Amino acid sequence: MPGVDRRMIQHFEWPVFGLALGLAFVGIVNLISAAPEQAGAIPATVTRQIGWLGLGLVGLVLALVPDYRSLERFALAFWGLAVALLVLVLVVGPVIKGAQRWIVLGPGQLQPSELAKLALVVVLARVLARLSSAPELGLRHLGVPALLVAAPIALVLRQPDLGTALVLALLAGTLVLFSKIRFGSVAWLGAAGMAAASFAWVFTLHDYQKKRVLTFLDPDRDPLGVAYHAIQSQIAIGSGGFFGKGFRAGSQSQLDFLPEQQTDFVFSVLGEEWGFLGAAIVLVLYLALLVRGLAIARASKDLFGAFLAIGVVALLFWPCAINVAMVLGTAPVVGIALPFLSYGGSALVTTMVGIGLLMNVSMRRYLF
Repeated sequence: MPGVDRRMIQHFEWPVFGLALGLAFVGIVNLISAAPEQAGAIPATVTRQIGWLGLGLVGLVLALVPDYRSLERFALAFWGLAVALLVLVLVVGPVIKGAQRWIVLGPGQLQPSELAKLALVVVLARVLARLSSAPELGLRHLGVPALLVAAPIALVLRQPDLGTALVLALLAGTLVLFSKIRFGSVAWLGAAGMAAASFAWVFTLHDYQKKRVLTFLDPDRDPLGVAYHAIQSQIAIGSGGFFGKGFRAGSQSQLDFLPEQQTDFVFSVLGEEWGFLGAAIVLVLYLALLVRGLAIARASKDLFGAFLAIGVVALLFWPCAINVAMVLGTAPVVGIALPFLSYGGSALVTTMVGIGLLMNVSMRRYLF
């Protein structure tokens, strides 16, 4: 196969590939539980998710075959495409449940904000790798990265999608912290972040988004309204006990007490039916994948590959951490999908492409 060296096959990144497939398999099984029961038939959502997983595997291979260093030349174009799609979704995207986040493509939908996460990782990996030639980075070095981050965040907030905007900011912050940035600059960035959050609270956030934060601080203020999701999620997870209630035996999920149980609150279904033990095993799988990703970044032979691997790890870590904290009631409900487990084609395909890039960095370190 063109572009594939025999040494890559010999050093195939089985740990990352196996962990990713294992989590995707858990996600399919969990979605069967979360989907409405259909006698003698696989739920349509599960069928579509399997199809998207197949498409994601194709994307993984396409991300794995070419040398990842060639991606550096197209990083700005990739970022530009993602931003253009974010603009397009605000022009032609349908409004669904008060949000404008998707572009309709025949029978399917594309969520450009998922593509924007990966594009931001790639373009920041390129920019920060080139800036790392300086002894250390100060605020004057971060003007271009700030613009590259601000554009997609502003467009995502217009949709509105606070959760994805938060993830984009955290992705950028993670990559910057792994660069040679001065401590004083980090302090200034932290202050700027708090100022931006205050500005967003006053001028950008919608009333329902503010209510989610306030209800997180005081769940009793609206238990049947804004707080309902979080309360039902905690009931579901708590009722699962140590071993869980069993496959498709969860009362909260099967009786439709648990909202958004196929997307944002899919981990609640897992906790109710498989208990603390099942949830802990899944979290260990995530942890193993993240640790392996950091090891790949450390072993990378070039800075672009190292930043790219760190970016993919952050792309997995932040949605996972925020989603689990959200369903446990230790973070406000902001609508962030759980990688591999939540229902959604754009998110799953993008995640698998990210896994392909991570494997690419790992396998090509034996070639140069």
